[in-house]
Amino acid sequence: MSENIENTEPTQGETLREETAEAAPEVAEHDRVAELEAQLAEARQAHLYVQADMQNLRRRTEKEVADARAYAATSFARDILSVADNLGRALQAIPAELRDDEKMKGLVVGLEATGRELEAVFGRHGISKVASLGEALDPNKHQAMMEMPVADKEPGTVVQEIQSGYMIKDRLLRPALVAVAKKPD
Repeated sequence: MSENIENTEPTQGETLREETAEAAPEVAEHDRVAELEAQLAEARQAHLYVQADMQNLRRRTEKEVADARAYAATSFARDILSVADNLGRALQAIPAELRDDEKMKGLVVGLEATGRELEAVFGRHGISKVASLGEALDPNKHQAMMEMPVADKEPGTVVQEIQSGYMIKDRLLRPALVAVAKKPD
């Protein structure tokens, strides 16, 4: 008779299996939530990196556009400097007696006016002459072509300007070709 009676009490192993089965969905759900939170954090981090990259790209592009606007005329300005040099040499080559001659006066006045207008145009476009005479040699602005023995000047001081140097805004357009002082022998 004892064989036919079923034990309605669960065994210890059965109880453990039931508790594990009930807890399993909670553990699986908890693992899934943790995994999704990790993926979300990763996606947020990636999004922040993309935003930072876009902001850096935008800043770089804005700077490049500003530089392109500011220095667009650089090549043309370099070419036109030779015209300014030649005009200056032409004005210096006119002897004083021809400057006073009534026949030549109109030509001289016209050339001088052209020189002033050229300087005004340079000024409007941010092109300026590099200061040279009496300055210490600055390899960022001057190119020394020769040394001259000069007793009353400090060695390395610019004593003669062979060709004017120019800046366009804050950049060197063309270095000044200069002669610098050296100690006399």
